[in-house]
Amino acid sequence: MPSRLATHVTPTFEAYRAAVADAFLPLRLSSSSPESFRGVLRAVTVDDVHVSDLQGGRHVVERTPQQAAHDDHPSFKVSLMLAGTGLLVQDGRETVLRPGDLAVYDTRRPYTLEFGQEFRSLVVMFPQSRLELPAGMVEQLTAVRLGGNAGVGAIVTPFLTHLCDHIEQLEQASGTRLAHSTLDLVSTLFSAELGRSARRDPHDELLERIRTHIEERLGSPDLTPASIAAAHFISTRHLHALFHDTGSTVSTWIRRRRLEHCRRDLTSARLADAPVSAIAARWGFVDAAHFSRAFKAEYGASPREYRATR
Repeated sequence: MPSRLATHVTPTFEAYRAAVADAFLPLRLSSSSPESFRGVLRAVTVDDVHVSDLQGGRHVVERTPQQAAHDDHPSFKVSLMLAGTGLLVQDGRETVLRPGDLAVYDTRRPYTLEFGQEFRSLVVMFPQSRLELPAGMVEQLTAVRLGGNAGVGAIVTPFLTHLCDHIEQLEQASGTRLAHSTLDLVSTLFSAELGRSARRDPHDELLERIRTHIEERLGSPDLTPASIAAAHFISTRHLHALFHDTGSTVSTWIRRRRLEHCRRDLTSARLADAPVSAIAARWGFVDAAHFSRAFKAEYGASPREYRATR
């Protein structure tokens, strides 16, 4: 079940820093006026998706090189600025975020987020493996302002704003589906932004077509590197090279996407009565024992144990 919503009203900067440390991964916070700092943090975690509503005064958040180097659970953080402004710096880029602006940053690398005035923001943090997009492609979007008044952003921003205003809904039975919808919208936004980015090259476009091909055929046990390469008129060697550049392999990508769909189905109320073996087969796992081992290796619990705790 979703975790309980935790609310921290922090009368001092030290209290706010402690609340942030408890809610997120290791960070370094500093303030030029800690004596006058007041803050509020509301946070809830649903199916490994961490949603936080933060309000406070002037301060700086840093993910140091040492902290990033010891990141055993690489995540993306998507921030929606609701009030005030913030300066985000990562990967040699920086952008000023104003109300309605979205941005993404990567916990595997250092970043700085500076709030120069009273602010409010929504932060959605989730494992990088939960996205359909390779992490290497999302790197093109870190510290880039994703405007919320046009295109897909104009759809995602109101959804996230309402989610922030009604964050308690994530505690309800519908919380898991809301969390999944949030990730789907974020993934759609990233894909749209990458699609109109001038920085994309033919290799990225080919890789996206291949990913779409894989996603549409995950349920087929006949999905193999050879069939994927043939469908795109490239050699299997070229296919493997494309995925190698993203830090993964074709087989690993297929397995993780299949496991992710199985994990989501195991938490679905609609499929509560479906046998685990049927869910596995639905996503291309023909060997139930192999599926159980792969699932436990990825998520730390067997499929039945995972379903029972959600």
